[in-house]
Amino acid sequence: MSDIAAPYVTLPPTQAELPCDDGIPMETQRHKYQMDLLIETLELWLGQREDGFVSGNMFVYYSVAQVRNKDFKGPDFFVVLGVPKGERRSWVVWEEGKAPDVVIELLSESTASADKNEKKLIYQNQMRVPQYFWFDPFNPDDWAGFSIQQGVYQPLVPNERNQLVSQSLGLGLQRSQGNYRGVETVWLRWATLDGELLPTAAEIAQQERQRAEQERQRAEQERQRAEQEHQRAEQEHQRAEQVQSQLQQTVRNLPNSTRRLTSHPFA
Repeated sequence: MSDIAAPYVTLPPTQAELPCDDGIPMETQRHKYQMDLLIETLELWLGQREDGFVSGNMFVYYSVAQVRNKDFKGPDFFVVLGVPKGERRSWVVWEEGKAPDVVIELLSESTASADKNEKKLIYQNQMRVPQYFWFDPFNPDDWAGFSIQQGVYQPLVPNERNQLVSQSLGLGLQRSQGNYRGVETVWLRWATLDGELLPTAAEIAQQERQRAEQERQRAEQERQRAEQEHQRAEQEHQRAEQVQSQLQQTVRNLPNSTRRLTSHPFA
């Protein structure tokens, strides 16, 4: 019996074959900075782990049907744990073996409706992202978080530190007034559950400079204390020499008979 040729099957495309950029920039500079701030601080945090990938404004592919429909989705921020580190052109779920653990969308007037409705449903139903957050960089009061429970997103309630907690990461998202790249505003920041902000590279460098300056000051204080101790010891030595010199001078000034008695009181 002769072999029958297998029918042509279109295999899922690979990362290298899929579009990775729609050419559409972030809405504003502040949106770009907010995305970078979230990515930078979490990337540094992931540096303590052997696994993990974080990015933003990058396409996430979750189905061949999505590719066929050219329904490309590029979350403003996403992170995936339990995967090898390394560069990606896009996130392809069927290649990587899992969808993102956390997604954050940065709202704007033109995207808020889709982010709160259509995209939310896609992250819930198609990607099944465990946790989804949104934040408006120009209206910090418009922020929310959701955790998937039995297939449906349930709203997260801020904790006592007013954080929306990511159980996946064991970290909190909190709003914090500060300056990033010269822009003073309320930023969305990653933080420990104790409320300590995950630092940026610049903040780490500033902390190192402060520690180095504190060490320099402590060393200078120790040097000054040592110098003061040396001076006190020198002064004590000089006083002792003066007393000895005065005693010798007093003895020399005594009459000879008294000097002999002083020198040999029991002679």
